[in-house]
Amino acid sequence: MSVLEDVYGIQAMQRSSALIKGKLGIACSIFLLLNLALMAVSLMFAGYVVHGRYVGVLPRIALGIVFVFALSLLILIGLVMQTIMYFVCKSYHHENVDKSCLADHLEVYLGEYAPLKDRSVQLEQLYV
Repeated sequence: MSVLEDVYGIQAMQRSSALIKGKLGIACSIFLLLNLALMAVSLMFAGYVVHGRYVGVLPRIALGIVFVFALSLLILIGLVMQTIMYFVCKSYHHENVDKSCLADHLEVYLGEYAPLKDRSVQLEQLYV
């Protein structure tokens, strides 16, 4: 909420509470499923990798990589789902999303874009 709008703190909490009215059941069920998946991956990581039940050293390493990748993927999916839920709730309340204002606001986080010059990209010029 604080990234996508100009409110923060208690005002952001009140604003998000007002936005989620009407879609609370759907939002809770989506995030409950996501948290159950996160908990399942965490428990499997603890059981198979940390405590090493039923597997040797090399499978533990491979499973550790797989579980860390799955956990990272679930976290990214959760962040995308939160953003989508924000826009769905905003459209449910018939509020417009000012895309130009949003782009200007998010540009602060991206920094200044400086296009590359043709000569700076060419590696052949360095070795001639």
